[in-house]
Amino acid sequence: MTSAPSAARSLETPAEAMAAIGAAWPLIVADCRKVLGGELHYQAMIYHCLRLAGVPIAQLGMNVKQWIANPVSPLFQKADLRKHEAFRGGFEPIPDLVLFSRQVGADWRRRSHDNTLLTMRAAIEVKASERKGLRLGSGEIIADIEKLAAHRDEVSARGGAMIPVMMVIDTAPIDSERMRHTAIEGCRERARELGVLWFYLSPDVEQSPTIENAAASSIIVPAARHGRGG
Repeated sequence: MTSAPSAARSLETPAEAMAAIGAAWPLIVADCRKVLGGELHYQAMIYHCLRLAGVPIAQLGMNVKQWIANPVSPLFQKADLRKHEAFRGGFEPIPDLVLFSRQVGADWRRRSHDNTLLTMRAAIEVKASERKGLRLGSGEIIADIEKLAAHRDEVSARGGAMIPVMMVIDTAPIDSERMRHTAIEGCRERARELGVLWFYLSPDVEQSPTIENAAASSIIVPAARHGRGG
């Protein structure tokens, strides 16, 4: 692995965030194929690779809590309604990794949710094959894909812009603990439908969008298409 980070990148737009993720992806592929661990470990490895690719430390958060008051997306509205009436009024997604513009001011604490929503440029959800005797299920991945799409629409409704990214680390050495081909393609297609960027990694398969196609993810998908999950 490269021992020192690249020069700090400009990270002010969703396109620049996508370029940073694209630059980090070869490092993510190489490193995540070398070790076996849990989902949180791979999340930390992805963070490290993004730093090596030049994402500034003051613009990269993990497990960022973002309270969204009065959500506009049907998915988040439905999630809010499932709560006890006394606790309704918003929904709090917690993306695994978030790339921000400089305006975040190196502060993505929960209390700063209004600013983190407007300054986020990419949100990444991570899933990993870590369960003994079990495969990653398409249902849980599609739920994350739909959550990412809804999150993007919430940001857009408030005047911001960000790229949603689904990243699957399916490196279990036993074939019976890795996703089936049909499940992979189903998830990939759902991501395509909702404009969520799809990255997938197994011991011998790698899937990622091209930088040229990344702009498609900024298209706002009609909210009605978020029908599944919640």
